[in-house]
Amino acid sequence: MFHPQLDSFPTDFLWGSASAAYQVEGAWDADGKGPSVWDNFVKIPGTTFKSSNGQVAVDHYHRYQEDVALMAEQGLKAYRFSIAWSRIFPTGKGEINQVGLEFYSNLIDELLKHDIEPIVTIYHWDLPQALQDEYQGWESRQIIEDFTTYAKLLFDTYGDRVKYWVSLNEQNVFIMHGYMMGTHPPAVRDPKRMYAANHIANLANASVIKAFREGGYSGKIGPSFAFAPAYPLDCRPENILAYENISDMSAHFWMDVYAFGRYPRIMLKNLEKMGLLPEITESDLALLKEGKPDFMGLNYYQTMTVANNPLDGVGMSGEANYTGEKGSTQESGMPGLFKMVENPYLERTNWDWTIDHQGLRVALRRIASRYDLPVLITENGLGEFDTLETDGTVHDQGRIDYLQHHCLAIQEAISDGVEVMGYCTWSFTDLLSWLNGYQKRYGFVYVDRDETSEKELTRYKKDSFYWYQEVINSNGQSLTKD
Repeated sequence: MFHPQLDSFPTDFLWGSASAAYQVEGAWDADGKGPSVWDNFVKIPGTTFKSSNGQVAVDHYHRYQEDVALMAEQGLKAYRFSIAWSRIFPTGKGEINQVGLEFYSNLIDELLKHDIEPIVTIYHWDLPQALQDEYQGWESRQIIEDFTTYAKLLFDTYGDRVKYWVSLNEQNVFIMHGYMMGTHPPAVRDPKRMYAANHIANLANASVIKAFREGGYSGKIGPSFAFAPAYPLDCRPENILAYENISDMSAHFWMDVYAFGRYPRIMLKNLEKMGLLPEITESDLALLKEGKPDFMGLNYYQTMTVANNPLDGVGMSGEANYTGEKGSTQESGMPGLFKMVENPYLERTNWDWTIDHQGLRVALRRIASRYDLPVLITENGLGEFDTLETDGTVHDQGRIDYLQHHCLAIQEAISDGVEVMGYCTWSFTDLLSWLNGYQKRYGFVYVDRDETSEKELTRYKKDSFYWYQEVINSNGQSLTKD
């Protein structure tokens, strides 16, 4: 729909930015922290770009005051960060590491001192290695109790100061990559184990939300979902059906459980036919019903375009682009269901991600229409190469253009009637991009380091830093300035 004039952003709109503990903190074994699955996974040769790891990352653990001062200078209204489970419980349960608890308490206080709302992600992929060793992590129902105990400690410790909680970050990503594609820990390629682990993760998510409700904590809680809306390649019926298939498999299969407490019927029937249906008990279904969130967290980066894929068609063996060599991504899909194809109307980044700001509006509309929940955009950003000039400047006009268009898409969605609580860019500082190393940069703040050297880890403000500063200061009015 077209609007003669766009609605203004709400006065309490959370203009923010985001990070994850493993990607920024470093101090991987400092002050009593236990190892996570990522601490060990990156030691396996060939798993990451140039063997990069998060042992130092961008040293946010020791430099958080400097980083928060930069956030305050930019005018951030919110900062989303994750807590490293093994920094709180070094073995995932049992003895509490008080130094770890104190670190996050100090970070929260530092944010609040500068009027920055903390948004806490309880789990952002860094499972304590001890739990993986003891009972295979997300493949055991024991994790439901351990994860809930951990979350309740966070609620009890920080609930007087934290109003917004993200329960699980991108469950669809850490489950698919960990148990189907084998590119994240625990590096398994077994669809039956994947669907079993996914169901247990759903139960753990619901258990934590239930505990939040029963504990009477103030604030809001919800999961964060990596949603890449799908388009059919064209209007041929077989391609429309491929679109229906991927919508059920890559979107509804997760978000329906979060919002409705049930799986899509078509998915259950087909998983049963393929022998992949996990054990789902009546008590499981009752727990899932008690896990309805206050909002849907949305991590949006790109859209997918799909076409029909025959039973003997392309599978999921295609190699992803982790190097920044544009055009190196291989075709992939699921035989008999769909395959991903190139959208001729969209540009791509150097990592072959589509650039589609209208896709964000589509994602917001689809979530609002299907689930009738407010949306908190928990991630959105452009990962690209950046150049530090000799005078300490970084000219990232491409990132400014990308964010400008996506912010306008949010304003259009708000004008459509979607309730959007806030927008957290990915990311505030540059950070370790999981499998992509340090060359894939997302931040408003350039951190001078690369895959082979931490250098001095000096922070430099990019041009986008000042652009977002003006957007925040004007509550989005600068987006539509002539």
